[in-house]
Amino acid sequence: MAPTGDDDEQTTDDHDQTNGSSDRTDGSDDVTPTLGPDAAIRSNYVFQRYDQTIERTISFRPATMERDLGRLHKWLGYDHVTEFWELDLPLPAFRDHFAEKLAEDHLTPFIGYIDHVPVSYWEVYWPSEYELDDYYDADPGDRAAHLLVGPPEYVGNGYAKALFRAMGLMLFSHPETDRVVGEPDVENDVVINILKRCGFEPHKEFYFEEADKDALLLMCEYDGFEAALLDDSPALLA
Repeated sequence: MAPTGDDDEQTTDDHDQTNGSSDRTDGSDDVTPTLGPDAAIRSNYVFQRYDQTIERTISFRPATMERDLGRLHKWLGYDHVTEFWELDLPLPAFRDHFAEKLAEDHLTPFIGYIDHVPVSYWEVYWPSEYELDDYYDADPGDRAAHLLVGPPEYVGNGYAKALFRAMGLMLFSHPETDRVVGEPDVENDVVINILKRCGFEPHKEFYFEEADKDALLLMCEYDGFEAALLDDSPALLA
């Protein structure tokens, strides 16, 4: 049994099972009887995939102010998160910050689940429409993402790599995306090592002025991503 995290949504959210597809749902609250036990879970997932390496189901849904403000405010106060995100703000200030993120055109916030428990926050964006395109030759279809894992019981147990794999599959499923990039803090060894193990290759260090950090630019094309998945388990591409 997976830990319950800080929010058990197993009976309160709406769920559209996509079996690894990134096709977006229409937001309907209709429950499909063929979903079996998952029919009671309502989370509006836009992507879902079972990861055999951790024997858990990973899902993503767009974040919302109503459902996620308190959750994210709590997560951003954990020591393992504040080291790199630096957003341990009073609730009113964080509400304003989160509202700005939700309103951005080039960026989509997501909540990531493991076995229907919310455990991670993502900011998925288009580098060609973001400040990152000042530091490399971004293609229009390039995607990138920021990640934090919130509940401490999910940190250091191999879940972050599985989450990155699932997010990579979702990003590469976009018809215009042939490359995914990352720009973690150069001192964030955990994320850098996970990205390398997912097929990302380091390209250069640079001072990311807009994010006020020394960053490492990593890039991954689908062939490299696929090879990394096959190294872990051929079943991951099934």
